[in-house]
Amino acid sequence: MGRAFEFRKERKFKRWDKMSKVFTRLGKEIVMAVKTGGPDPNTNTKLRTVIQNAKGAQMPKDRIEAAIKRASNKDEKDYEEVVYEGYGPFGIAFIVETSTDNTNRTVANTRSYFAKAGGALGTSGSVSFMFDRKAVFRFAQAAYQLDELELELIDFGLTEIAENEGEIFAYTEFEDFGSMQKALEDRGIEVISADFQRFPTTLTELTEEQEEIIHKLIDRLEEDDDVNQVFTNMA
Repeated sequence: MGRAFEFRKERKFKRWDKMSKVFTRLGKEIVMAVKTGGPDPNTNTKLRTVIQNAKGAQMPKDRIEAAIKRASNKDEKDYEEVVYEGYGPFGIAFIVETSTDNTNRTVANTRSYFAKAGGALGTSGSVSFMFDRKAVFRFAQAAYQLDELELELIDFGLTEIAENEGEIFAYTEFEDFGSMQKALEDRGIEVISADFQRFPTTLTELTEEQEEIIHKLIDRLEEDDDVNQVFTNMA
């Protein structure tokens, strides 16, 4: 699982580097975290994680603080997290995670993206059974030894650990996110990002031309301000 994820993640980061709205997306995540748990990252673990991810994406400190302040305003709009499932061209399964202040707009846009690509939205649960949801922590390799870290972290839910281009990726089950986050904090490990990813249990091979068509649909989805993450079972 790990190495395939690393390359997909790297490709996603390269796409996001070209998307100026990445800070807007992070700002929305900060707003949602503050509204659910308050503006103090010391007592709001979700907010602490989002701030950590924002710093990892080099979001300016003043923009982070402005988002927290804005979220504390009762007049600030609320966002709802909605997950869409469906099939793209060539039978590729898609899961699209969104956060929106207008579900009618988001579902209409998402449906149109699939339809124009020759795919279709499905009902809840139509493809999610084909994915495992994992927590993924990313931090600089530094002087850490993978074997030693694995032994230290296995009691906190570690299921896999891998290194790629100077960074370490630690994986846990969805429900072990909090335990792993605390274990890394207790060890003074500065996490670059921590989030949830969906890994397909089986992969579908495509030709290069078919892959390009799927990538165009992924890009179109990720360009939508309401979309947070897109997952597929494309190899």
